Amino acid sequence: MIHHNTEKDEKEIEAIKLIDKAEELVAKGKGEEAINMYEKAAQIYLNLGSYIKLDQLFIRIIDIISQFKNKIQAIYRLKSMIRKTEKLNLKEISARLLIQLGNISFNMKDWESAGESWRKASEYLQEEDLEEYRDLSSLLLLKAGQVLERSSIKRDLGKRLILKGVMRKTKFDEHYEMKENRALTLLEMKEFEAAGKKFLEIAKNFEKSLRNIDDLIDEEYKDTILTTKARFIHFIAEYQTVAALCLRAAKDSKYNDQIKSLGKSSIELFKKSISLLKEYLLNVKNEHDFDKELILRITFDTMLIEIIQEMLGNQIIKPLEYLLEKSEDHEILIRKLKESPYYKISERIENVGIQDTLDKLLETNLGHFEKIKNTLISYFM
Repeated sequence: MIHHNTEKDEKEIEAIKLIDKAEELVAKGKGEEAINMYEKAAQIYLNLGSYIKLDQLFIRIIDIISQFKNKIQAIYRLKSMIRKTEKLNLKEISARLLIQLGNISFNMKDWESAGESWRKASEYLQEEDLEEYRDLSSLLLLKAGQVLERSSIKRDLGKRLILKGVMRKTKFDEHYEMKENRALTLLEMKEFEAAGKKFLEIAKNFEKSLRNIDDLIDEEYKDTILTTKARFIHFIAEYQTVAALCLRAAKDSKYNDQIKSLGKSSIELFKKSISLLKEYLLNVKNEHDFDKELILRITFDTMLIEIIQEMLGNQIIKPLEYLLEKSEDHEILIRKLKESPYYKISERIENVGIQDTLDKLLETNLGHFEKIKNTLISYFM
């Protein structure tokens, strides 16, 4: 035992000497050589199982790397260390290194590398301790999403990460899939009232998340705020509509007032979502910059207003007129909207009614409604 302690003390003294030598090299501006010394010291602490010391050393290494004038060299060193810490399953340290890698990549305008680094760091922190790192994990997902939206290659991933980041902040991401699966199971069992209530719960969770968007997303990302708000409003309205359809399928007159209330509320929300998306789309001038997913979503919302009004038996607005309003001078946008399958369905509903449009609805993917398409169609048949 005495011999063991003596050997451990000797190793710790060796590590301290390496750290002192590293600091001398830092003072001389020899960062690369200093990091080599730090890594040797880190290996000693790793062998001794001194993880607190290891953490402190990596923080210092990150600080030195951030001072590198040669960013390519800094990235190389970071990636090398990330491979080592990942192999050792040191998730918190890996996350710290990935955050710094993201920062350097961002400054170099390498959006894909920055976004992927922050996304991976977020996931490591979540795996390490979700409650302790919830805020930082959410922030990193949002940062990753916002920067990936600048990338033509990973724009869709960026949108999903923003959605996930907002939901993680409000703890909704942990329950969302489970609640939706439960609602769909109840629907398949023809437990329409219970399914409707479950879909309403999901809508309320999205409503709670919506209230956090302004606080979570940087003001400089105005377009991201517009499209993210529109997406959450869309989800609230969509799940409310599904809930109303479930209650309608229950065929109990006691739900009539609630169905009308949900229908009218959903129409107002879809209108708001359409307005936000249109505010964004009207500023897109180049045809190649149009986001196909946003065109599909704005026309999908328009189509759902048509369907809700048919369900209510009351025309509150003319959806297609509302969609095209203020777009008269934007020929490219109008053409893109009219090419959407959902626009064509909306047009057909307006011209011939829902009954003669059911065949087109059966042929078209209806997003979340795809899973309840038969229930939706059967109500109108």
